Amino acid sequence: MSYEEIEFSRDCEAVQIPQGNTVQVVSGTKASITQSLGGSFTLQIPSLGGLFRVAGADADAIGKEVAAAVPSAETSGPVTEGAIWEQLKGVYDPEIPVNIVDLGLVYDMRIAAGTDGSVVDVKMTLTAPGCGMGGPISMDAKQRIESLPGVAAATVDVVWDPPWSPQMISPEGRSKLGMD
Repeated sequence: MSYEEIEFSRDCEAVQIPQGNTVQVVSGTKASITQSLGGSFTLQIPSLGGLFRVAGADADAIGKEVAAAVPSAETSGPVTEGAIWEQLKGVYDPEIPVNIVDLGLVYDMRIAAGTDGSVVDVKMTLTAPGCGMGGPISMDAKQRIESLPGVAAATVDVVWDPPWSPQMISPEGRSKLGMD
């Protein structure tokens, strides 16, 4: 497997994987991009001793551009469940090249009418209870849902019941992971 070698052109924040700690990476730091999915980047940074996630908003710091989000086909009216599922398919665990929907991490979604638009509540889990990436992953999901026209607010809660297992991975996810 080959990774792209990069050097940070400016200081920026990164999230340590899987602990979830935020660190400041300084300009000139060398790293390797190990994954680029869903608009964020997973980097191996030897000088910091591990894997880190850099948000798409900081892509310029590593010499990258993030593709503009695909706008929803909806332009008015209440948001649909299908539009929300599509947004969630753009959210990735930084260690696994499969989106959270195909990993079977999204357990429940509810849409309610609010005064200024739809209010969306999502319940999701992680592949391991000790993973510190729950905050960054759930925040990514929340921001993507709230970017949809017709959504006034979203809540994404990380839950542990039922416990996640590999059997929850979709056929598409299993294929991407070579499990079939």
